[in-house]
Order: sequence, then C-alpha cells, then structure tokens
Amino acid sequence: MRRFSWQNQSTEDDSGIDVTPMLDVVFILLIFFVVTATFVKESGIDVNRPVASTGVAQESAAILVGIRENDEVWIDGHLVEIYSVRPLIQRLSSENPQGSVVIQADKNARTEVLIQVMDAAREAGVENVAIATESY
Repeated sequence: MRRFSWQNQSTEDDSGIDVTPMLDVVFILLIFFVVTATFVKESGIDVNRPVASTGVAQESAAILVGIRENDEVWIDGHLVEIYSVRPLIQRLSSENPQGSVVIQADKNARTEVLIQVMDAAREAGVENVAIATESY
C-alpha cells in the first residue's frame, strides 16, 4: 500500500511550551494587587490653596476634603452638608484606619468652615489632619 505524506507525521510536533499555568499566575497576581491597592479618594474640586513656605509633603492621604471659596464642602466628588462631614469621614477612615485627612481649603474660604471640618475629622477618630498649601 502506498503511504501519503500526512500519514508519516510523527507525534513529536507537540513539543511547545504550555503557557496556561503562567497566565493563571499572572492573573492571580493582578487580582491580588488590585484588591490590596490603596486608592486615593479625591475631593473632586479645584481650589486656590494658600501659599506657605513651611509646608511639609504628606506621605499619604486617605481622605481629601475640599472647601470652595463659597464654603461648599466636597468629599469624594460629592457636595456634602457640614453636618454630614463627620459620618462620611468616619466611614471612609474605617476603610483605611492609618490614613490621614487632608483639607484642601480655598484661600478665600471662611475659617469657621475650615475649623468645623477639622473638628468633624477629629470627632470621627482621625488624629492626623492636615491643611493643603501651595509651596513657593
């Protein structure tokens, strides 16, 4: 009988490397890093911060609170009333207990609102409260 060329192929053609386990490991690492990453919550507004020559860079800020020129308070991109600042900071700080609160107050905002936000943050259990400034 006559043999065709496709019948003489050996079974040694399957000598490639199986990358499926490597892809599984890569996806598991990706999921691990996404789950354990700390995300910074932006205040959601742009403010005119005051200038200070003695400002110190903050290592990490878990919660950013913005105060606009017209005394609007913004947390996590949402306009909030002053009476709801403490419960919001309490909830956000429970997600990252070692984090701090950074208040981005406009230089024309009233000091009274700034003090109310600082008091609310400390009443929420956050001891590390800072005010954002511009450097020279």
